[in-house]
Amino acid sequence: MAKKSKTQKAKASAARQQRKANRELEEQSPTPVAEAAEEKKGGLFKKGSEDKSASSNDTAKSSKKEDKPKKKRFQFFRDVKSEMKRVTWPTRTDVLRWSGVVVVALLFFGIFVALLDNVIITPLLVFISGIGA
Repeated sequence: MAKKSKTQKAKASAARQQRKANRELEEQSPTPVAEAAEEKKGGLFKKGSEDKSASSNDTAKSSKKEDKPKKKRFQFFRDVKSEMKRVTWPTRTDVLRWSGVVVVALLFFGIFVALLDNVIITPLLVFISGIGA
């Protein structure tokens, strides 16, 4: 995958910011259901056609509530995807180089501990246990 130029990165960043601003505006703007509920607050004791509209209003609210958690559920994955695009991934040579460093360090410390155990600690324990017997 080719590296992006500064201009491409700037355009992508601006597009992300624009999408974020649009998303925030959508969340802040009142929905038609909420506006209708505010208008009907004045006549609480009226009966008749408002009961039907209130029940349809309740179903609209419940369907809106069902849609909102679904959006939030997948928002996490959209955030993960956008964060993964921002990650600076190491090159293949960097990965190979640092993997080699890790393998060499493991070998060094493995040999060091084996020598320490077999050449120094075990004979010392045998010597100590021989004195006490």
